[in-house]
Amino acid sequence: MMRFAVDCNAGRLARWLRALGHDASYERQVEDAELVRRALAEDRVLLTRDRDLTRRRVIQSGRLRAVLLRDDDLASQLRQVVLELGLSCQARLTRCLECNLPLLPRLPAEVVELVPPYVRRTQTRYSQCPGCSRVYWAGTHWRRMRETVAALA
Repeated sequence: MMRFAVDCNAGRLARWLRALGHDASYERQVEDAELVRRALAEDRVLLTRDRDLTRRRVIQSGRLRAVLLRDDDLASQLRQVVLELGLSCQARLTRCLECNLPLLPRLPAEVVELVPPYVRRTQTRYSQCPGCSRVYWAGTHWRRMRETVAALA
């Protein structure tokens, strides 16, 4: 799986990359120099809409790979990244969409108090974020995300 550092001007893209199973770090407020430093130190591909940021020497020299996103539209951004970097368009429920941590499998009994009654009756497989405790399951929202991602292929 590829690792990404997503600039503040493309935050929604980070969630969708996480849905594809990629480690996509994102902070709302981080200075450009710090973002570049972290991306380089953590071997991440930098994703940004900031043309000036891509003119930095470390990016121009090829030491840090960066993708200049051409569009404001989320679907166009995701399509561009998938095509330029050759990413798989198979959605995976492996990372927290909010905090980016790998999800841990949970037994139904472990999350019984954390999910709605209908979900308890219809789902048997759950995952949980060890950071924010958010619980995930492959329900209708997840199916819609998978369809959206599959449409990009």
